[in-house]
Amino acid sequence: MPATAHPSPGLAPRPEVNAKPLISNLASRLSTLMGLLIAALMLTGCTVGGPNSMPGSQVTASSDTTGSPTRKRPSIKVAVLLPLSAEGNTKKIAEAMKRAGELALFDFKNPELQLMTKDTRGTPEGAKVAAEQAVQEGAELIIGPLFAEAVQGAAPVARKAGVPVIAFSSNRKVAGNGVYLLSFLAGSEVRRIVSYAMTQGHRRFAALIPENAFGKIMQEAFETAVRDTGGQIVALQTYKPDANSMLKPVEQVAALAKKGSEQPPQFDALFMPGSSDTLPALAPLLPYFEVDTASIQILGSNGWDYTGIGREKPLRGAWFPAADPSGWQDFTKRYVETYGDPPPRLASLAYDAVSLAATLSEGSKGNRYTADRLTRDSGFSGVDGLFRLRDNGLSQRGLAILEVQRFGANVVDPAPRTFAGAQF
Repeated sequence: MPATAHPSPGLAPRPEVNAKPLISNLASRLSTLMGLLIAALMLTGCTVGGPNSMPGSQVTASSDTTGSPTRKRPSIKVAVLLPLSAEGNTKKIAEAMKRAGELALFDFKNPELQLMTKDTRGTPEGAKVAAEQAVQEGAELIIGPLFAEAVQGAAPVARKAGVPVIAFSSNRKVAGNGVYLLSFLAGSEVRRIVSYAMTQGHRRFAALIPENAFGKIMQEAFETAVRDTGGQIVALQTYKPDANSMLKPVEQVAALAKKGSEQPPQFDALFMPGSSDTLPALAPLLPYFEVDTASIQILGSNGWDYTGIGREKPLRGAWFPAADPSGWQDFTKRYVETYGDPPPRLASLAYDAVSLAATLSEGSKGNRYTADRLTRDSGFSGVDGLFRLRDNGLSQRGLAILEVQRFGANVVDPAPRTFAGAQF
């Protein structure tokens, strides 16, 4: 909290006055003022981290923004583990996530909550050391690390100390046994889009799914969702994610729903999970093989939520599940107002993680971040809408359904406000 120095009133000239007492008095005042400034700066360095606070900083929130000391001494310690000294884009993302977490801390204004930022250096070894430091300093909850390898380095330390971890990795293999993944997990959104399609009268499904680890997760989630909601899978083709390998699978699916065919399409919804890495090559093949897109509803995955999706003309009118964009837009605006630059997409995860920590900060040490409280059925509200952590360490999210338009995507079915219904 910056200290503000007020200039002393001016002294009227008095020729008769001896200069020595005046100089001595002025020196005394300057000495006192400097002492107050140094004390204020020391207080600021210990309690408040601004946009340029350094790795390893400790940050608390204060409801008083005038420069006065916090009323309550920080007693709830939460560690944030990020690769702050990594290189390139990873470093930028880590710094932005640190800032987002601090923004959440100040929004919640709990002066007892303290964030202790630890640098993982982007390695398992660095994450292990960071977790050890966090535990030694009394952290009750660890937020981060960012990548699966770092989570594997930090998790054993946290488990031994009984400290839960809310990580940002999207690798399901590191979840469980005290480690919770707050990230958008591949496959978790499939039930939402399938359930919505069913409510709109689409019951017969086909799918084009990439042959990779992502595709395996999506295929399993798709088959489970269709089965559980009472639908039928008419055709499912996989493809290697390169343009030439996509031709045959798309042609085989198109044969069942060809434009101008005497037979009606054998399916009424086509599921195409993917992202900006695959869709620009895959989408043009639909009109090339004369898929009857006027009769077929195209369905996507959360990976469709990227700038420029509307450029893919064959996908206009398609539906995909994603977080309600209004929350992200509001968060981005506040982030820019605070720090000057727009945040990367992952920054919202850090904000939500710290928000969760603040929400559960009431109570005594050892009872704040228990498994029961972290996995409460009602979940939490964050930048990207409703979310909750499950016993297996994975997360669920309340997602909206968006429709691809020429200049982006619009919400056609809002995100749920509670965890109820077939989509979960």
